[in-house]
Amino acid sequence: MSLSVRDLTVNYGPFAAVKEAALDIADGEVLALLGPSGSGKSTLLRAITGLEPLTAGTVRWDGEDLARVPVHRRGFGLVFQDGQLFPHKDVASNIAFGLRMHDVPRAEHAERVRALLDLVGLSGYERRRVTELSGGQAQRVALARALAPEPRLLLLDEPLSGLDAGLREQLAIDLAALLRRSKITALLVTHDQEEAFTLADRVAVLDGGEIRQEGAVRRVWRQPVDEGVARFLGVTTFVDGEASGGTVRTVLGDVMLPDVKDGAVRLGLRPHGLRVSETGVEGEVTAVVHRREHVRLVIAPGGDLSTVDAVAPVTADLRPGDTVRLALDPDGVAQLPRFVL
Repeated sequence: MSLSVRDLTVNYGPFAAVKEAALDIADGEVLALLGPSGSGKSTLLRAITGLEPLTAGTVRWDGEDLARVPVHRRGFGLVFQDGQLFPHKDVASNIAFGLRMHDVPRAEHAERVRALLDLVGLSGYERRRVTELSGGQAQRVALARALAPEPRLLLLDEPLSGLDAGLREQLAIDLAALLRRSKITALLVTHDQEEAFTLADRVAVLDGGEIRQEGAVRRVWRQPVDEGVARFLGVTTFVDGEASGGTVRTVLGDVMLPDVKDGAVRLGLRPHGLRVSETGVEGEVTAVVHRREHVRLVIAPGGDLSTVDAVAPVTADLRPGDTVRLALDPDGVAQLPRFVL
């Protein structure tokens, strides 16, 4: 079973919110729609569910055109940012609502609810009122409700964005394990790169209503299609180099990139692509920001580059005006297409 989207366009008057989008999701695969706010992610998801009318294009499931299939007959499960639980009902009743909507026999409700709560890590919460739940627990209940009728496609629209950072990270890990363990086919909308890369097998990067790049997580992360996508994916510095035998030489030093072909290359550096080291290019610290897991630096290395971003260990005692040396770290380096005019 699979979803196929072709030339999907959604217009609001003269404004094109989504432009000729094309996507495929295979059985058991998780695809993330990743992009900044206003990029068209949620509009595309809503169009796939049937909540947003199409200006043009098609949405098909196993070859069947869903244009005339109403939302509640598409067999899709929906989880939104706020969960949209019924506050006057307890946990079991919220989950059972999804079963009633899909005509599951009442005799099967109790066992199905228990199984779902076990699946999302909330065993024993059947009689708990949803108003007594934490944000993370409420989202788990919303997920269980969406999974109750065994949907053929699960759609998640920014499901973790309303949670605090620590809880969001843990719930993303738990959700990733659940999706893979259950082999659920899913489409996730998010603006959070870490969330997308934790949960998804593939990502589609949207900007201005267009899908700018789509592919396996590792490939998109390592090989952004252009500088716009690279910047959204965390690249802050671009530098040209020359590759030979898996080594790329740049003004910021050499870096081993075994998959890069010989010749001229253009690299994109995320902040952790440059690290403070005992040897390497020398530069002056111009700004210091302490983060949870490292120290973020702005460095003036001289030459053709005005400033670059870099990181140091969280224990580093550095101040503006200090001189440091920098070495390239391949884990923070992306390769971009080198366009020759």
